[in-house]
Amino acid sequence: MGPGAVRGHRQRGGHHQERRRGPTGPPHRGARRRRPTGSRRRPTGSRRRRTGRGGAAMTGRSVSVRSPWTVGRRLKQPPLVRLYCFPHSGGLPSEYVRWDRELPGVQVYGICPPGRGPRVGEPSLTRLPDLVTALLDETEFEPPFVFFGHSLGALVAFETARALRARGRTGPQRLIVSAHAAPGTHLGRAPWHALPDDELIRLLNESYDSIPEHVSADPHLMAMSLKAIRADFALLDAHRPRAEDPLAIPIDAFYGEADTVPLSAIEQWRPHTTRAFRTHRFPGGHFYFRHTDIFDVLGPLIQAAAAEDRP
Repeated sequence: MGPGAVRGHRQRGGHHQERRRGPTGPPHRGARRRRPTGSRRRPTGSRRRRTGRGGAAMTGRSVSVRSPWTVGRRLKQPPLVRLYCFPHSGGLPSEYVRWDRELPGVQVYGICPPGRGPRVGEPSLTRLPDLVTALLDETEFEPPFVFFGHSLGALVAFETARALRARGRTGPQRLIVSAHAAPGTHLGRAPWHALPDDELIRLLNESYDSIPEHVSADPHLMAMSLKAIRADFALLDAHRPRAEDPLAIPIDAFYGEADTVPLSAIEQWRPHTTRAFRTHRFPGGHFYFRHTDIFDVLGPLIQAAAAEDRP
């Protein structure tokens, strides 16, 4: 493998259907924004410095260029493949963008819906079809690429892949879903989006251990987080997946062995692909990747997608 090749974490080892094996730092250029025919205007704040075919100097800044939906870091060399990460409920893209430190040759983008991060002043979307439509209207995913979605992000990534197919656009080479039951799998959870704050916080911590201490200690941050989380749960609570043909791409399902989402619900992703389906188990709970090295599994999966795209 030459310079810039896609590879896994330096701790090597094969990966298989049940694999055990985490990261950390903040957020280049977002995916190209789709413009109306004949339009020459570049979106506000989309200044670019050309450095070759898609390349740019690495910076430590988190920037979203050409599409408000994508956040990434500038790379020194053109990437071999792109990884688009769909965050969990209330999640920020920066948590996933930092993965590029462990995935050489991979351009990592975090998807940033309105109502959070650099888009905190925009109204949140509370219907999944509206979110996917807005995302596709304003974003052009640059092939070859892989989708990774964690928790609610797994469902959003899946529906985005189906919507790309419906529009006749290039889809991902692979879909990686993480810590979320398959669409249509009912786990008996009552709607959470309208719960009182105290009850919602209790359930989030009991089920997902998902509210960081620094957020809990800051009333302003907590209020902002709860607003985004409620919008995401409203989206999830209202979603009713449509029956469609399975995707014709491999699906890999990541999960934490101590998560409250049961393996039986994870395995229900299998019928949603006509290609290979594999599960990958990691130590830890719902946010296993915050404490566990996942890159010797994730890296080869992305590498395989890049290889499949080559003539």
